[in-house]
Amino acid sequence: MKILLSGGTVVSMDPAVGDLERGDVLIEDGVITEVAEHIDAPDAEVIDAIDRIVMPGFIDNHRHNWQTAFRGIGADWTFPQWATAMHGTVKPHYTPEDVYVATLLGRLEALHSGITTMLDWYHVAQGHEHEDAAIAALRAAPARSIFCLGAGWATPDPVDDDIRRVRAELTGDGLVTMVFGLRGADDTGMETLGREIQLAAELGLRTSLHTGSDGTQRPIADMHKHGLLRDTTTFVHGNGLSDEELRMLADAGSSISISPDVELKMGFGAPMTGRALAAGLRPTLSIDVVPSVAGDMFAAMRAAFAAQRGLDGGLRARDLVEFATVDAAVSCGLEARTGSITPGKDADIILLRTDDVTVFPVTDPVGSIVSAGHPGLVDTVLVAGRVVKRDGALVGVDLPSLRSRLLESRDRIAAAAGVPLDGSWDPQP
Repeated sequence: MKILLSGGTVVSMDPAVGDLERGDVLIEDGVITEVAEHIDAPDAEVIDAIDRIVMPGFIDNHRHNWQTAFRGIGADWTFPQWATAMHGTVKPHYTPEDVYVATLLGRLEALHSGITTMLDWYHVAQGHEHEDAAIAALRAAPARSIFCLGAGWATPDPVDDDIRRVRAELTGDGLVTMVFGLRGADDTGMETLGREIQLAAELGLRTSLHTGSDGTQRPIADMHKHGLLRDTTTFVHGNGLSDEELRMLADAGSSISISPDVELKMGFGAPMTGRALAAGLRPTLSIDVVPSVAGDMFAAMRAAFAAQRGLDGGLRARDLVEFATVDAAVSCGLEARTGSITPGKDADIILLRTDDVTVFPVTDPVGSIVSAGHPGLVDTVLVAGRVVKRDGALVGVDLPSLRSRLLESRDRIAAAAGVPLDGSWDPQP
């Protein structure tokens, strides 16, 4: 099967390929085989990319997808309020069906906005049926997904059996793969954290770990002291880490995932974008939680860009697109498969409208993506060469049915938890 993306403005994110004002991309059996100003492929299906930016799909490497049903409810919440509401109040009432429909619709929403790869950081921790429901939902979405299995919020309970069980299910390198969601030493102790990192290495799993500091803790220095920093770990947030600790992460080859909207709104402090770069780290971007922020990468890029430019003016628009594509692919261990439009990589590609009145005329494609991009521009999405969104609509998805199921789920959980849905909920830690 061949597909030819014809006549678009190619933003490849590969220095060897470069950007093409007018270019073609040839895809064969799901893999990019050629990128050039003009390609003859008479036996290929042609997708007209005129008036489109052709670019790699976005990569969100940290989102708690199970919270999709409560989108927008926490726009005014601080972090302690969010933790009380989502983990303390509503989570105990989640059934496997609730996990399934929230995970599926959340993954489809991200795909609709051009996120072809997502790491779903799962910490509902209600039992095997809930985990299996989340995996089934990710498999039902025609997208590249990473199931990041972690323990419940702030619990020292052992998770080895769960990790091994799910790892036996998610083997190979298909569209749904696995990462180990580590708990910090403040939850479990350094000895337990060390055992979990050893287990991840034994099972061949990358890891993800939420971290940060109020200036009195030194979590990265403590891990460094115990020999626990790895180039297979992505540290999420990192607000308040010292410059010395950031350099430790860079020296170890670790990654950092920044969720700029959540961090600014919930009281984490300024995103670590500029300081990470200064320490030798390439930041990546993630959404985190949609009860509080928008679920698209355009919003995350714009928030990170504005925050850092406001501090020191040190970022350029292309940096943000790199964070959300090639750099994020490295953080997920997928740089050989996705993150750029490079011959030999899987065709995870999105087409953005340039004739939309909100961006027209597009003089600088990269500048327009970052300064004015939004999900409404995402016209076409391909994952591993399969067209999963065409002419602005997801292909083969029964959205009305899923919407009904998600509303039923939300209303049932809210009733069981005794929380209002009229905007008046003010959870108190």
